[in-house]
Amino acid sequence: MTKLKWGMIGGGEGSQIGPAHRLGSGLDGLFEFTAGALDHRPDAGREYGQRLGLAKDRAYGDWREMLAGERAREDRIDLVTVATPNNTHFEITKVFLEAGFHVLCEKPMTMSVEEGEEIVKIAEKTGQICAVNYGYTGYSLVRHMKAMVARGDLGKIRLVKAEFAHGHHADAADADNPRVRWRYDPKQAGVSAQFADCGIHALHMASFVVGQEVEKLSADCVSCIASRELEDDAMVNFRMDGGAVGRLWTSSVAIGRQHGLTLQVFGEKGGLRWAQEQPNQLHYMPLGERLQIIERGEAGLSPEADRSTRVTIGHAEGMPLAFANIYKDLEEAIRARKEGRKMDQAADLYPRAEDGLRSMAAVEAVAHSGKQAGSWVDARPPMFR
Repeated sequence: MTKLKWGMIGGGEGSQIGPAHRLGSGLDGLFEFTAGALDHRPDAGREYGQRLGLAKDRAYGDWREMLAGERAREDRIDLVTVATPNNTHFEITKVFLEAGFHVLCEKPMTMSVEEGEEIVKIAEKTGQICAVNYGYTGYSLVRHMKAMVARGDLGKIRLVKAEFAHGHHADAADADNPRVRWRYDPKQAGVSAQFADCGIHALHMASFVVGQEVEKLSADCVSCIASRELEDDAMVNFRMDGGAVGRLWTSSVAIGRQHGLTLQVFGEKGGLRWAQEQPNQLHYMPLGERLQIIERGEAGLSPEADRSTRVTIGHAEGMPLAFANIYKDLEEAIRARKEGRKMDQAADLYPRAEDGLRSMAAVEAVAHSGKQAGSWVDARPPMFR
């Protein structure tokens, strides 16, 4: 089977996220890394791209050059990943969709709800796939949680508790560290810092697993380090359209926490708990029974979990493999469109532009509520109200 052609914008040498995308896209041999504009410095981007194996004429100096070059080719890329600074996501995603390319955009998809709504409309108009990299939903047991909820194992969902709290920005002496400072600068980060960076991962995972969307929320936001203009800790209460109650804590000053993405789901007939730092186990407590530990890779799991399991039971499975499942989903979606058939339903799990839009609406709602002493505000994008 011929590989699909994949390109990347951003994610250059020294990037935190670039290697995870390159590993994830190539893991199954479904995509060929064909084109890239990897650095904001044109010469450095071209040189690094060629070191990674790109042909000289497809190691581009910037995304505009890449757009012009790829649009003119018969063997153009099938999918482009946008892994640039947040404030460039909208423009790049927009023009590549309009030029007929499928796009996987890093989160946040846009810097405003208005931009998010425009991307959703463009994707609908062009018929191109616009996915957003909420990559943690690629973990096998997260997908099994979703399947358990959908088939009614927990009964009606009552409560969701999500966390994404770490302590890596807890040192006030880091105030001038450029890798930290921009995250709390409204000019570069927008209206929110920690919630927009990490909290939306937890919120999206809650919606993904329970199959409900956030309708309204109340937020308490604080800058524990006083020099920061934007929040480094937030507690968010929310209500979902299927009746579930939600609680979410996100922080960057929780010393002793390393990553901290955790999800708990409680229903009428049982509860589930999963933590990203121990991704191979899912804790399941049926009502009135003993605690069960579900192991990734064991027999009898859902098709969604089986399809996204990569290594044998008992071995560690990490973030690049979760990213690989997003790419595997996208390959199936693109291939199904090329072949004029329905895609495998167990693969129809990649986050859409609509998810990116809902996240941006939640970010703005949290920022507004936090400034209004925790008042309850509508968390839905206007086009979904």
